[in-house]
Amino acid sequence: MSVILNIETSTTNCSVSLSQNETLLCSNEINKQSYSHSTKLHSQIANLIDKSKVSYSDLSAIAISKGPGSYTGLRIGSAAAKGLCYALDIPLISISTLKILAKKIKIQEGLIVPVMDARRDEVYSAIFDHKFYQKRESKPEIIYNNSFFDLIKEKKIYMVGNGQEKCKRIINENPNLIFSMDKNFPSSVDMIELSYEKYKSFKFEDIAYFEPDYLKKFGVK
Repeated sequence: MSVILNIETSTTNCSVSLSQNETLLCSNEINKQSYSHSTKLHSQIANLIDKSKVSYSDLSAIAISKGPGSYTGLRIGSAAAKGLCYALDIPLISISTLKILAKKIKIQEGLIVPVMDARRDEVYSAIFDHKFYQKRESKPEIIYNNSFFDLIKEKKIYMVGNGQEKCKRIINENPNLIFSMDKNFPSSVDMIELSYEKYKSFKFEDIAYFEPDYLKKFGVK
């Protein structure tokens, strides 16, 4: 039996959850435009532990959303996860934020394209199939009116994430391009299956050297 603390801080949504194997035990989320992570994350974790009746010593691992996303949010989440792993002597698991976003929707065919808002007309994006196998690497890209055209002309693509508004505004309309505008923020709840799979496979990070995957250096425009 594994009990995993999942932490997601890559956007304005500060989200934590506890899971046992693939089952959600409980979760806490606060989504504020002002980014409350530095003041709220540790209290959210403490409240979660108290509410669940699970003690820190019961934790098997901690999973962190590794990015891309907010530089500050990712650093805060990473520092909290690494500190707890050190103190409790348990492994650290990292999961791509874009894959966490992709898990927000379920499709039978086609492709899932998670998009996270970056600067100006840019997003962070990746491409996953309906089984969540990654078909293209995660990367920052500028959105044009013909973006993803080669994909759209062959099959339906489903967008998810807070970069959708930008994509909907810029990309030419196409019946094969489908937006899920209510699914904008990654959540720790969507990490549960992913973190458990990595736990079973012993895919852990080196706590001393782990760094979030920003995809771009801080300050690069």
